[in-house]
Amino acid sequence: MTLPIFFINLDSDQDRRERMEAELTRWGLPGQRLNAVRWTSLDTQAQNDLYSEALNQRQFHVALVAGEKGCYASHHKAWKWLLESGLPAMVVLEDDVQLTADFDKVIKAIESLDIDWDMIKLIGRDKEKIRAHRPLIDAVELIDYARVPSLTAGYMISRGGALKLLQKRQPFGRPIDVDLRYWWECDMRIMGVSPACLILDDTSFTSTIGQKRRQRTLRAHWKKFSAKFQMTVLNAWHSRRRGSILGD
Repeated sequence: MTLPIFFINLDSDQDRRERMEAELTRWGLPGQRLNAVRWTSLDTQAQNDLYSEALNQRQFHVALVAGEKGCYASHHKAWKWLLESGLPAMVVLEDDVQLTADFDKVIKAIESLDIDWDMIKLIGRDKEKIRAHRPLIDAVELIDYARVPSLTAGYMISRGGALKLLQKRQPFGRPIDVDLRYWWECDMRIMGVSPACLILDDTSFTSTIGQKRRQRTLRAHWKKFSAKFQMTVLNAWHSRRRGSILGD
């Protein structure tokens, strides 16, 4: 392993920190903790620089809660670290994942890829909507999504990908998992691996986001439905226009 591995973790989540450190040690992997952003600890100017209420009203069906904003800001922090480091890529994990036996081999294989990529998701569902695929390592394939899934608990990101996101996603108006599905807005080349080399830990069932969104109105439900329909149409159009990342 030559690329850095960071896991995002709040100061208050000591149990999760210890579990992630033990998980990395179990597989003999180096890892660093990235102190997660607690949104309420930021001053007003910093919050306004990162999150736009006007953008949120245009792009999403409800206002984001503090935990969602802090989660996005934490990923921003990781991307900025990568740009400042001079390294070509990094691994970003949230603190509620478990690594599989193939994790290290998958990361090394991705480092050696001969194609351009911005982000490669390391976690996914059993059945993804796949446009193209090719072997990565034994029993693991590199996949070009027909539709990018929303999971963000673990991924690799390149310098180019980090730069694109920081240029186009600051300020942000959607949750990070939703925002990444609109890959064409940032010209992001997002792929994944199948089967995934990460799984969610039991701690994922206990969210540290904290606040719940207020009850959705009929208007919010309609806005969500409309946004999903629009995303489906735009995703299909841009995917056809771009062609497969894998060139198949």
